[in-house]
This record gives sequence, structure tokens and C-alpha cells, in this order.
Amino acid sequence: MGDVQATNLETLLDRLEESCRGKDRITIGVMLEAAGQRSFGALLLLAGLIAISPLSGIPGMPTTISIMVLVTAGQILLGRSHFWVPQWVLRRSVSQAKFERALLFLRPVARSVDRLIRPRLRALTQNSAIYVVSVLAILVALTMPPLELLPFAATTAGAALAIFGLALVAHDGLLVIIAVSFYPTSLVLITKTFL
Repeated sequence: MGDVQATNLETLLDRLEESCRGKDRITIGVMLEAAGQRSFGALLLLAGLIAISPLSGIPGMPTTISIMVLVTAGQILLGRSHFWVPQWVLRRSVSQAKFERALLFLRPVARSVDRLIRPRLRALTQNSAIYVVSVLAILVALTMPPLELLPFAATTAGAALAIFGLALVAHDGLLVIIAVSFYPTSLVLITKTFL
């Protein structure tokens, strides 16, 4: 199931729900397998969805997401096509009940977003543009650990990651442009937190 790439949000949520049905605890490893471990876009999309869902309120989750993005985006820049993620990240888990609440929260968002996305400005989502998206994803991920000090503040960074991921999955370059606009908001939140 994890080798065929989802092309929109609802399909990804369906795959997550199906692969995690009947499990007491859902690990990030299981989520990644359902999303498609070989797809950088799917990994970014999953990381972003976790960060914008109620799961981001779990202590340490935004930092875990940040590390997952840093590791995978770094591997893109090194030219790897198969991603290694630390075992301790893959073992992080949430209860089935929290996971189901997160999916329920994301369903209406997925339906709305899927109506708007389509392949366009493909040059921003293919070939060397993926390296640019990787660097941008790293910059966004670096803002997440400090934002964890404020409850749910990492949601803005998570939205940027989700949009970057969806851009790559759906080949919608307009989403890359939109995601870039979220970065200054994260910087403003960090500045207000620490100054």
C-alpha cells in the first residue's frame, strides 16, 4: 500500500485510516508506511497534517516532526531516493482514540482543499525545484521546536509543511508559492515568544 503515492488529501487520510484500523497505538512508522515512505511529498504532507491536527498538542510532537522533516529533506539534498528515519522517531505513537479524533478533525479540511488543487505550474514541483522545496522545508522545520513552547503555535509551520507536501503530491506549483508565505508568520511567532 505504501508504494503507491496518494495524489490528494482524502486519499491519504483513507490510507491512514485503513492501515491503522484495529491498532491500540499508532506509531509514526505505521503512518509513514501508509503515506508512502519513498515519496518526499507524502512525508512532508504527513508531517504537516500531524502538526495542524490536535496531535500537535502532545508534548514533544512538534519537535519530533521537525526532526523527521530535517532528516528526510537533508537526504533529498544528498541525492537519496529512499529515506532513513531514526527508530526513536518511528516508534513515537499516539492512542487510537487520539488518532481517530485527528482524522475526524482533518476530514472537512481535506474535502475543501481537494476541490482547489490541480496540476499547474509543474516546474515548481519537479526536478531541481524539489531541492528548493527541501531547503524551504528545512527552514520551516527549524522554527518548530521553539514554537513548541506555545501551545499549538507550531500549527503555522505545520500548515506550510502540509502545503509543500501537497504541492509535490498533486504537482501544484501554486501551493509552493502559498506555502512560502507561511514562513514569515512562524518567524514573527518566534520573535514574540522570545523577545
